[in-house]
Amino acid sequence: MKKWLVLIIVFSIVLASCGKNNESSASKKQFPDETVEIVAPASPGGGWDTTARAIQKIILEENLTKQNVNVINKPGGGGEVGWQYLKSRSPNTISINSSLLLSNNELGLSDLNTDDFTPIAILATEWISLTASNKSNLNSGKEVMEKLKKDPKSLTIGVAPGLGNNDHLAFVQAAKEYGVDVENIDFLVYKSGGDLQTALLGGHVDVASTAVSEVKEQHQTGKLKMLAVTSDKPIEGIEDVPTWEDQGINVVFPHWRGVMGPKDMTPEQREYWDTTMEKVVKSKRWQEIRKNNDWENFYKDSEESEKFLKAQRKKYNKLVNDSGLK
Repeated sequence: MKKWLVLIIVFSIVLASCGKNNESSASKKQFPDETVEIVAPASPGGGWDTTARAIQKIILEENLTKQNVNVINKPGGGGEVGWQYLKSRSPNTISINSSLLLSNNELGLSDLNTDDFTPIAILATEWISLTASNKSNLNSGKEVMEKLKKDPKSLTIGVAPGLGNNDHLAFVQAAKEYGVDVENIDFLVYKSGGDLQTALLGGHVDVASTAVSEVKEQHQTGKLKMLAVTSDKPIEGIEDVPTWEDQGINVVFPHWRGVMGPKDMTPEQREYWDTTMEKVVKSKRWQEIRKNNDWENFYKDSEESEKFLKAQRKKYNKLVNDSGLK
């Protein structure tokens, strides 16, 4: 009887252990365990929304989850409304992010920063151009900086939709690197990229700092002249445009876009999203969407993203101080 009792106890322990292991494995396999939300912290139609819907489409097409996948638009506050929403959600929710998370914090517009979220991936980047009106007779980015170094008020610089964004700060970095008195530069701020392009085409500003995609076609048709780009190598389709580095100015400035989740994700949850985003960026569909939007591959996984964001926080702290906005 004692032998049978011992066997029964041992058998029960083994079964219990197997049950726990099976439960643990099942719980890992079940994540996401509810409807997946991808937050676009802006209105439909913009870059963040396009990115969110591209990820949604690929996750569904590639069967990367058994759950429903919805895009949630939360516009307002330069991303603030969407990111506050993400902060209160479960790990089944992720959000598109960008450097605005960093600059908003540095400018005192938000208390949120990268420590409030879990980095998942940096997906892609756009590059920023310095583009001249044909009426300005400017031929290079270095020529612009030389004029501004002699007299910061000698040229008008157009940006949109406000100071402190990537377009503005990319120009600040190049000017500071060249020794220009940045705080005395004459920036003209326009409500939208379309308004800025109109001003540039009409010669109402000498040069504009703006996304390459916004002026690429006008440069190719000779209506405007791109003088410099913030990439580390020539950009496909506009190889005639030199980088800042080609002109002896040590500036590489990506306008990146990534994905983050709520704070305190478990290692298993973070691993799921890390693996999923890697599959997204390797998909044929993503490559098509990226090329159609003039986005360059800039993928970094969760661990690389964490290191990248720490470096970016230091960079933006310095840039906002250099700009005189802080």
